Amino acid sequence: MSIGLLSDLLSRVAVIGRNLNAARKQPEIPLLTLCQEILDSRGEATGLAHSQEVLQRYFSLSDKQKSDFFLSLLNEFGADQDALGKAVQAWLDDPNETTARALHFIGEPVSQNLLRRMNQAPNATLALVNMRADLLKYTADSPELKSLDSDFSHLFNSWFNRGFLELKHIDWETPASILEKIIAYEAVHEIGSWDSLRQRVASSDRRLYGYFHPALGIEPLIFVEVALTDHTPGDIKSILANDREQIPAEQANTAVFYSISNCQKGLKGISFGNFLIKQVVENLRHEFPNLDNFVTLSPVPGFRRWAIKQSKAENSTLSDAQFKLVDALEQAEDTQALLALTNDNKALLKLIAHYLVVSRSARGGASDPVSRFHLGNGARLENIHLQGDNSENGLKNSWGCMVNYQYQVKDIEKNHEAYINNDVIIASSKVMGLLKTKFSV
Repeated sequence: MSIGLLSDLLSRVAVIGRNLNAARKQPEIPLLTLCQEILDSRGEATGLAHSQEVLQRYFSLSDKQKSDFFLSLLNEFGADQDALGKAVQAWLDDPNETTARALHFIGEPVSQNLLRRMNQAPNATLALVNMRADLLKYTADSPELKSLDSDFSHLFNSWFNRGFLELKHIDWETPASILEKIIAYEAVHEIGSWDSLRQRVASSDRRLYGYFHPALGIEPLIFVEVALTDHTPGDIKSILANDREQIPAEQANTAVFYSISNCQKGLKGISFGNFLIKQVVENLRHEFPNLDNFVTLSPVPGFRRWAIKQSKAENSTLSDAQFKLVDALEQAEDTQALLALTNDNKALLKLIAHYLVVSRSARGGASDPVSRFHLGNGARLENIHLQGDNSENGLKNSWGCMVNYQYQVKDIEKNHEAYINNDVIIASSKVMGLLKTKFSV
């Protein structure tokens, strides 16, 4: 049965359930009571109707009411403590596979089962993804809600595993409803018009691929934009320019991943990008046998923030010259003055290399989030470019710096293992050489 037919069937069943509820002429049931009735319901129609009502009513709540609802779910739909205590004792008395599995299932919070039941309703998966997007906002003020978020995360890792994802090539023939989503979700380099989008999906030397999930319909999960070139670029303007010189795709030897956008805030922490890049690499190699160089042109979103923080820290690792450099960059009067400072600035290159190769996040791994992503996928830090992105956003995040990460198919797994298991950042000799050279400001 197709997803569409199944959704129609469930919708009809839910309508039957709503009609049954309406026939009882009951007053509106409190939301938490309705959640409990979902768990207690034996009739499929009633359960689906209750699930739909919970989701519909949830999205009509204010922020305060949503936060209170999540806190109530956490407190009232947790694990059965009495049953859990008995299961723990049973395992202590007789530790074996049966008692261990019983302990595992009894220890599961009731809220997980509630989410599973709710997910059976038509279009519920997207609603639950959006619900988690709300939940993530409230964890800052109510950190205890992170426990409830772990329920969503645990289930989403199963519901959105690689086996359910569908890779689609997005081109100018793709339905407009999906193309509109691409424009809206582009998070790295804004698509300002339909003409700009056409340049990215209709040109012979451009490709755009996205992952979709059957339960989310036309909503993309993540997409990547690719430029087919005959060189490794060092600035984004040459890729996005409308008047760029195009080459026949068959003559390209380099595929440049220049933008990766996660589309669903509620799927934060659910990894798709590693699968996406590797699958796109294989698709491109099959379509264009001449391609032998797979690189990114990536932003460095955390660099400027890190450098400023280091310049103010008591235990800073910056040298006196680097202190002066950061201060000069921050004191630049305007964009032209800033560009004059960053032009061929070897000291700045060394500082960026230090940030990318030496600096570490408090949570472990590389300091920069984009770097963590590509290194974790098995890429190598290949090159650093000053004035790679002189847009307002590029200057704000990294004083215009961009970098290339290279995906060498034969080395991907080796690089991945070195980074994940031993915290080794694989970088080219050119980048490593920057760390050893003395530059003045």
